[in-house]
Amino acid sequence: MTTTLHTADLTLENADSRRLTLLCGPFNDNISHIERRLLVDISHRDDQLKISGPADNVAAALDVLQQLYAATAAPNAELTPEQVHLLISQNYDIQYEQQDGEHADFSLKTKKGLIKPRNPNQAAYVSNVLRHDVCFGVGPAGTGKTYLAVACAVDALERNFVRRIILTRPAVEAGEKLGFLPGDLAQKVDPYLRPLYDALFEMLGFEKVEKYLERGVIEIAPLAYMRGRTLNDAFIILDESQNTTVEQMKMFLTRIGFSSKAVITGDITQVDLPRGQYSGLKHAIDVLSDVEEISFNHFNAKDVVRHPIVQRIVMAYEAHEAAKLAATVAIKGE
Repeated sequence: MTTTLHTADLTLENADSRRLTLLCGPFNDNISHIERRLLVDISHRDDQLKISGPADNVAAALDVLQQLYAATAAPNAELTPEQVHLLISQNYDIQYEQQDGEHADFSLKTKKGLIKPRNPNQAAYVSNVLRHDVCFGVGPAGTGKTYLAVACAVDALERNFVRRIILTRPAVEAGEKLGFLPGDLAQKVDPYLRPLYDALFEMLGFEKVEKYLERGVIEIAPLAYMRGRTLNDAFIILDESQNTTVEQMKMFLTRIGFSSKAVITGDITQVDLPRGQYSGLKHAIDVLSDVEEISFNHFNAKDVVRHPIVQRIVMAYEAHEAAKLAATVAIKGE
């Protein structure tokens, strides 16, 4: 579906350098923020602005610019990125989504080719990632939870909807103790983050990923590094979240800043926490399931897109767990 582009012109009355500087923000940050959030292009020269994009988006951007410019009239006025973000969030319901509006046709051009959802659950997941600021992907290995989340993050970065990608996961061994690991801190945690690197290398290529890592555009770090931070203008992915504690999950979710999006992926059947330690992912599902702004997406064995034997393995484990639960209930009922 082709989106018809509309344009609108805005002349700023009584404009001076102070008011124009306030409106645009340092390095045109405020203008760029409006463009990213409302999916429009804004060009400006002196007191003349031109907005182009879908009709509703252009109207919203025009209104935002007029309100922000009016706020610069006060002698001691200030405009912060937070004010711009809140004005848009509280008054305009324009979602980040594909320009064709069809989540089933989501695709991302990478060195490997086009990445598309392979089944209805994946399509719904991608749509929810695009439409919600916080999205959970819960299900067995091989269902594409992390891979599609990384694809959405790369897409958002390449289209300038976010300024950086932050990928994190708890550094927990999968059921075994690895003991002392050689090297500096980065080398010690690198094995835990390798799946995230692999997805990025496949989608962006090694050289581009390395360049983004050097510039801080992409950051890959263990979950412990997130404490005390506020993450603005970022696409944040928490992988293997079933291995977070309740406290770690709460800490992570409260890091989300303005113009950021968070995707949390995990498999509640593969918890590697010490015995008796409750999974932060399970707790979050219980506590946050009724929060409308948060999306929960549940995958099952039928959504596995790896080797066919993986699907059958997952189904066999699910059947075994169901039978064990039924037997436990039957014993308690006697």
